[in-house]
Amino acid sequence: MIVVTGGAGFIGSNLVAALAARGEEVAVVDRLGGDERWRNLAKHEIAALVAPEALGEYLDGLAAAPRAICHLGAISDTTERDVDRLVRHNVEPSLALWRYCQARQVPLLYASSAATYGDGRAGFDDDFTSAALARLRPLNAYAWSKHVVDRRFARLLARGEAPPQWVGLKFFNVFGANEYHKGEMRSVVCKAYEAVSRGQPVRLFRSHRNDIADGGQARDFVYVDDCIAAMLWFLDHPGVSGMFNLGSGRARSFADLAAALFAALGRPTDIEFVDTPVELRARYQFFTEAPLARLRAAGYESPFQPLEAAVDDYVERYLAAQDPYR
Repeated sequence: MIVVTGGAGFIGSNLVAALAARGEEVAVVDRLGGDERWRNLAKHEIAALVAPEALGEYLDGLAAAPRAICHLGAISDTTERDVDRLVRHNVEPSLALWRYCQARQVPLLYASSAATYGDGRAGFDDDFTSAALARLRPLNAYAWSKHVVDRRFARLLARGEAPPQWVGLKFFNVFGANEYHKGEMRSVVCKAYEAVSRGQPVRLFRSHRNDIADGGQARDFVYVDDCIAAMLWFLDHPGVSGMFNLGSGRARSFADLAAALFAALGRPTDIEFVDTPVELRARYQFFTEAPLARLRAAGYESPFQPLEAAVDDYVERYLAAQDPYR
């Protein structure tokens, strides 16, 4: 049994699909609510659906401990202002699962975030020492909640208090199938596809820095398929532990992203620039890029898909399909 928290969400449901395809028994921990999130799971056999608040009771009632726990459940809204809510949903469950996995000797994979790097002035090195983490300055409460967890885990690790395998993943800008329920937190590709398919231009933020052209703001865009391949690799290599960046390894501009989308649809590029909202400017990241040296040194050799190939695959297999769900 593998337990996936946030298993009905974006990355979580893609992991559930991959595990189910391999014949694994999977328990999904999530709230389904009243949106279409259930469709993320509809094609796959799952062993159990567990409400997040019932997870402790569920784990205690199992005849044997899970083979692994993949902890992807969290509030991922970067605009969330209720910090107490972030603590309840992002911090406290993570700390509890670390303690459980240490006590029961269960491997733990968990989601951190590239948002913990803040504006990038301290770099994007996935150094997990307490000293390195102390230099980072997250720009919003969501990123801070992830950073709190990373720093606590680093402290426990230094004291020798850790699960037999632990893997923290600093996800960069992930896009792909099953993100449709995320509203404004969907990827730019997903949101822009709706406009482009109606013959409208892609709207991008105008740069508010003189040294960066409009549309030249850059992110490390990474396809969800590549993220899942890496996670499966870690599950198959229980001797590997650590904190790792999970991005493509190459920053690309939003203009590049828009051009890739238009190319995938066979249309000329048409971009319209709008001002970045004033309230976002102080927290806006102009550049992110994932150094992959630690991931490669750990033994993960699979390539990450180039932006154009990933966008083309996303459009053809999902966004333009009658059934866009994995």
